[in-house]
Amino acid sequence: MCIALISTAHPSYSLIVIDNRDEYLRRPTAPADWWPEPNSNILGGRDLARATQGTWMGVTKEGKIAVLTNYREDTSEKATGNQSRGAIVNGWLTVGPEPRESTRDFAQRMVASATAKNVGGFSLVCGYVNEPLAVISNRSSNIDQVTWLATEKGQTVGLSNTHFDDRSWPKIIDGEKLMIEAIQAHVGAGEDENGLIDRLLGLLSRNTLPNLSEGATAEDYLPHFRKSIFIPKLGAKEEPARPSDGGATPCAEEKATGAKQGDELDQSYLHGAYGTQKQTVILVGKDGRVRYFERTLYDNEVNAIPLGNGDRSYEFQVTQ
Repeated sequence: MCIALISTAHPSYSLIVIDNRDEYLRRPTAPADWWPEPNSNILGGRDLARATQGTWMGVTKEGKIAVLTNYREDTSEKATGNQSRGAIVNGWLTVGPEPRESTRDFAQRMVASATAKNVGGFSLVCGYVNEPLAVISNRSSNIDQVTWLATEKGQTVGLSNTHFDDRSWPKIIDGEKLMIEAIQAHVGAGEDENGLIDRLLGLLSRNTLPNLSEGATAEDYLPHFRKSIFIPKLGAKEEPARPSDGGATPCAEEKATGAKQGDELDQSYLHGAYGTQKQTVILVGKDGRVRYFERTLYDNEVNAIPLGNGDRSYEFQVTQ
């Protein structure tokens, strides 16, 4: 169950976006980096399990930003879909800088598109840094149902694997509160930027899951995922997935089955060890400077990476 938190509450940053990507840990994933041509202006991780190589989070040199979470559906038919959810994020990030498409125009185009209707449920936060961000959903049928974030200073909001207006998930409420506290503590202590990143990573590492019986699988913990911001490694004994539970699974990409030829997903990646795989912090300065920090916790063989060894940090100036 992924979580993303977005804030405009820090006096030194116009926008902060942080994210936990929870996933089956054997799923091959590229760490954050500048993408190859023709999309070398995009910075973010990529899902290597599908030909689409979509992403759940990214930012461009021109200032486009996007983060996606899926819905925890109640049936596998709703959760799957004919296309990769990562293609939704790519649809925003990969469009060329000229002519410049407004966030509103993209949102209007996306909610009316067949693409949005051919994937499982999702929420996509997208836009340009230092501008309002749209929350696009395939539960939205027109532009009037799109919610806008980062419209003023002092806002802090979270979203996870439910629709954006659902305030019943404790991890969302806790995340918003802890993010405000982390920002206030950082400002009060007069810490540097790395100090802020450390505080936000601490927030993303908050684990409030109960201890179930030894050998409990990720599905056994599923009812508790909505409560905990961080998910430790679960189900390490490679328990097979239960097809009937297809709708009640984790994050952005994992249950889209890839009916589109050439984009099928290897189902062997959808079982076994599961948990928070990556933690990301994006800081945007008022002058357009972007700091992108990613921490990878496990390699593709499910080996824990020593703290700090999986860190990647990038810094650049938005060009538009």
